[in-house]
Amino acid sequence: MKTFESILLELARLAIYEELTGKKLIDKNKYLEAYPELGQKQAVFVTLNKTDGKHESLRGCIGSILPTRPLIDDVIYNAKAAAFSDPRFRPLSLDEFDQIKIEISLLSIPKKVEYKDVNGLKQIIKPFKHGVILKLSGRQATFLPQVWEQIPDFDLFFNHLCQKAGLPGNCLDYHPEIYIYEVKKIEES
Repeated sequence: MKTFESILLELARLAIYEELTGKKLIDKNKYLEAYPELGQKQAVFVTLNKTDGKHESLRGCIGSILPTRPLIDDVIYNAKAAAFSDPRFRPLSLDEFDQIKIEISLLSIPKKVEYKDVNGLKQIIKPFKHGVILKLSGRQATFLPQVWEQIPDFDLFFNHLCQKAGLPGNCLDYHPEIYIYEVKKIEES
């Protein structure tokens, strides 16, 4: 029997392949019957990495911050969005399909962080454990905990997060709202 984690990866891959080929491959009712937990609301991010066997590079990453729809729908929607609607990349082609590796992050509910200053924030946020949502002046951005692997320096991490939100790199000086969350990461081998 397949593991629940392998079912999520299968759904993401089938969703992308459906979009590429126009073939209907996912029978949601069958999946929900076999795995009722797919009907529970859950927020996920789907990350696609393109690999040539030696190197991996980001090929798309889209997700939900809050659980607003059933897990099966969030995985399908975000897999397709990561493949075809990430504004940083052109839509995935059929030729690239076999070169992508799928990673799914199941998010916990974000919690607002109360802090006085940047030093206080440094005491609360745990690199490699916490994903971070930053909100300021009607703008927001998030980095999954996995981003710490590329940017392990706290100041640089937040500099990039501020810029991702379209804010100056020093936006922590303006005391933005900060939320933290954790993820369960599932990835293809």
